[in-house]
Amino acid sequence: MLIDLLKEQKKTFYLAESRTYNRESVVAEIEKYKPTHVLNAAGVTGRPNVDWCEDHKQETLRSNVVGTLVVADVCAERNIHHLLYATGCIFEYDAAHPIGGPGFTETDKPNFHASYYSHTKAMVEDMLHAYPTTCTLRVRMPISDDLSPRNFVTKIVKYDKVVDVPNSMTVLTELLPVSLAMAEKKLTGIYNFCNPGAISHNEVLALYKKHVDPDYTWQNFTLEEQAKILKAGRSNNTLDHTKLLQSVGPEVASQINEIHVAMENSMIRMRKHLEASGQYPQCLPRRGNAPAAGCANGTTANGCGTCGGNKA
Repeated sequence: MLIDLLKEQKKTFYLAESRTYNRESVVAEIEKYKPTHVLNAAGVTGRPNVDWCEDHKQETLRSNVVGTLVVADVCAERNIHHLLYATGCIFEYDAAHPIGGPGFTETDKPNFHASYYSHTKAMVEDMLHAYPTTCTLRVRMPISDDLSPRNFVTKIVKYDKVVDVPNSMTVLTELLPVSLAMAEKKLTGIYNFCNPGAISHNEVLALYKKHVDPDYTWQNFTLEEQAKILKAGRSNNTLDHTKLLQSVGPEVASQINEIHVAMENSMIRMRKHLEASGQYPQCLPRRGNAPAAGCANGTTANGCGTCGGNKA
């Protein structure tokens, strides 16, 4: 999606080939292309999910911590703006931030370390304070207008059961253009990069049923029941959106809808895209099955998709 957006805006850009944790390769590419900005969507989330990171801690550290710091350091040395698509899955509801209460702000310290993935992300976010050219975007449960396997919607429609907890989420069609505007302004620091508000799993699935698959059904289970089948914990939180909207200005902020509105619009676009593919409804995902060919458009790397894998 990000590559398509850069093309639409007629930006000159290059896709990195280096692994972020290989400093020599990163430096060589930076020196070769001499960019004004680096858009970094690299990182390990695990396949099929973050439970993978529990058994692959070195690989997770190498990408999520070492690689991220290498890119931030190389950019800072050369005064290059570094836009990092990171994660907001480093918090969980607590007494000061209950469900329906105030969201976590950019100055709050991460309080969720129940998965190794989230632990590495919280760790590196703190370290990135030392790099003045880095802008860290806390993406949450990214939503795309297709059935990409990395789309949060595609994931949960294939689960046998889902929990029902309100969460901040990031509708990429609305937020990715905002990220480029932030890069243009060379904003730095941490930003909660989500649509305003919080939406629950059931609300998401109800919109999916309404607009995409009218035959879809689902079952719920509790957080305690979910914990019994997972190796790692899962983050549930609401992030405050005030800083983001104030920093991008009223014209850009007007493009960011409240999450229920943004989610419904995304489902409407998804249905149109699927019908245009000529494979609807047979391409709809079913439990235990991946979507058929032609249903996804290649969204990758936390849904941000510039460079994929571990590339800067």
